[in-house]
Amino acid sequence: MPKAAFLALLLLMLTPAASAQVGQWDGVELAQLTIHQRIVIRIPRILGGRPEQRSEPPAIRWTEKKGPRCVPMDALEGAIITGRDSVDLIVADGTRLRAGFDDNCPALDFYSGLYVKGTADGMICADRDSIRSRSGSACRIDGFKRLVAKR
Repeated sequence: MPKAAFLALLLLMLTPAASAQVGQWDGVELAQLTIHQRIVIRIPRILGGRPEQRSEPPAIRWTEKKGPRCVPMDALEGAIITGRDSVDLIVADGTRLRAGFDDNCPALDFYSGLYVKGTADGMICADRDSIRSRSGSACRIDGFKRLVAKR
């Protein structure tokens, strides 16, 4: 029994007016149980190899198209920092999404990967969820853009 509850019960038993009321609580055991659950999903940052170890493919230019409002968390496979205020997310089906942040949130904080808190619906949504860095900073997602390679 927690100390505070025990002391409160003891004080009630010592007061004459409350002693008659305490009798009705005989046999009742008080307990408190608190369960905390936190799920954090780490999305690794994708890095290229050293320039001398890889052949340079032609640079891909991306065009932004309208993106989804929400993305399933379990579909995210990696992240690439490509801009000052955005992070590109690689999805399991091969698509690439750009998560845009507001102006005062530098994407460079995500140099060693990023984290997303798990949600009840298993989705990461724009205007609701944030992406977190290892250093503790968090950036709220303003929106997703689907990226398509320019031809």
